[in-house]
Amino acid sequence: MRALNLLALLVLILITSCTSRDSLKTLLENDPDILIEAMEKNADKFAPAFQRINAKGRQAMERLSREQEAAQREEEFKNPTKIEIESTRAISGKEAAPITIVVFSDFECPFCKRGADTLTEVKQKYGDQVKFIFKHYPLPFHPLAMPAAEYFEAIALQSSKKAYLFHDELFKNQEAFKTEKEKFLDRTARKLGVDMARLKADLKSDKVKAIIKKDMDEGQKLGVRGTPKFYINGVSLSGARPFSDFELIIERLKKS
Repeated sequence: MRALNLLALLVLILITSCTSRDSLKTLLENDPDILIEAMEKNADKFAPAFQRINAKGRQAMERLSREQEAAQREEEFKNPTKIEIESTRAISGKEAAPITIVVFSDFECPFCKRGADTLTEVKQKYGDQVKFIFKHYPLPFHPLAMPAAEYFEAIALQSSKKAYLFHDELFKNQEAFKTEKEKFLDRTARKLGVDMARLKADLKSDKVKAIIKKDMDEGQKLGVRGTPKFYINGVSLSGARPFSDFELIIERLKKS
């Protein structure tokens, strides 16, 4: 009852006072428990309103994020982000391809799997026009991501082609990888005909560790906050984006 009486008091202030807004503000500032008690006693009435407010808030934040990303992308078309690509780096595709897609990724990340699937679509449409470089950004809460990165780079020391076949197998069978863990990595490498003795020697080598660390340092410097993060000739895309988003950027780059 008290909560209802308090609500009635608030309404009365609004109706009768020429300074209703100031009066209400003063009342709530002096005794905020009034509103809290009213909400607790009438949760069934307040809850739907809060849900609507939260939904509108999320929509507004998403809209703002899209607008900020679009503005950043326009700037990147003018001034592309510079990504370091060493000549010794494992590449999938033709070296002379005019479109270079670099991704900072994590083999255990489900969104990275979706991103990898989308890149397969990109390769199917654009073929030799695109080349792809996988960079490592293993997240700390994905314990299998680092060993997978080490396997990829150790295999790449033998064959770029086998390294990207390994990449495809991991993402295609991500659930099996999570279940079998390093057994899956070993079995997949064997299936691809990798020199296992050399692989074991290279896995924990300083060279492999240095490649991964350099990728992670570069990602941090670029402000990569999550995976996957794509750079298409220096124009960025964050997250598991649909094929159409890649297509729009690539077609615009082809015309420039």
